[in-house]
Amino acid sequence: MASEQSTSRSADMELGRFLRARRTQTSPEQVGLTVGTGLRRTPGLRREELATLSGISIDYYVRLERGKETRPSPAVLDALARALQLDEAEHQHLRELAALAARYAAEPTPPPSRTVRPHLKLLLETMRPNPAYIVSRSMDLLAWNPGGLALYAGLTDWPATQRNLARYLFLHPTARTLFPDWDYQVRGCVARLRALAGTDPDAADLTGLVGELLLKSPDFATLWERYEVAGRKKIHKTFHHPQVGVLTLSGLGMHLEDTPGQRFGVYAADPGTPDHDAMLLLDMTSPRPAEQPAPQAGRQERRQP
Repeated sequence: MASEQSTSRSADMELGRFLRARRTQTSPEQVGLTVGTGLRRTPGLRREELATLSGISIDYYVRLERGKETRPSPAVLDALARALQLDEAEHQHLRELAALAARYAAEPTPPPSRTVRPHLKLLLETMRPNPAYIVSRSMDLLAWNPGGLALYAGLTDWPATQRNLARYLFLHPTARTLFPDWDYQVRGCVARLRALAGTDPDAADLTGLVGELLLKSPDFATLWERYEVAGRKKIHKTFHHPQVGVLTLSGLGMHLEDTPGQRFGVYAADPGTPDHDAMLLLDMTSPRPAEQPAPQAGRQERRQP
């Protein structure tokens, strides 16, 4: 019972955090308000401005932001979304947070699985020379083919249990040179983690990773505070790879059925192009996968002497 109350309270506060983040990043000019010449102490919209734009009382909005009002109606949520000019992903995230805060989410989220089924590992091999891998919802690398691991240059420096694509983007020194659009990549990465953590705020697989990155990466901490929840939008990704040069690949990601929290990712290039040749070279020169991460989250792997 105490655990349920704690989770519910976390959901209440998460709704308020999201509204506050979006409010402080929405300027009066964006929503058509005229700003006077006086000094504004509040970044973005004031609470009373957002309440007025949404057609709700200031007191009610303040209670929402402070986590003291947990049952906003769909009409109120839609009005807030219009006033804040939320996109589709942000609007849906707002609805999900409100459902959790109101304690009427349809079903509890099943625990994420870290065990990769044998036929999926076989599928990774059949995808060669296309780089392919399977990640957990918190971006732990669970299984891969040679190109899927080698594409993220330097990731083999870390033991298998530490190979996480979010950790790589923010903490590995090669990541900033591998991606010419590193700023775009990390923004999308944090948005995906933010969306997950918002709807499952006490999940151990997410809180551990987020806590580590907040502590070790100021860039991550800054983006985390922005509370963006946009989904994947970019289809093509360019890599400045130290072994095979520059290659631009088309990426595809999909959730795996009957495997909670796992996602399959694969990259491809048109045959006969320099990008395809570089992809072939990467596959041929990469060692076959020998080590696999431990099936339980948090299990430590011993380093070989």
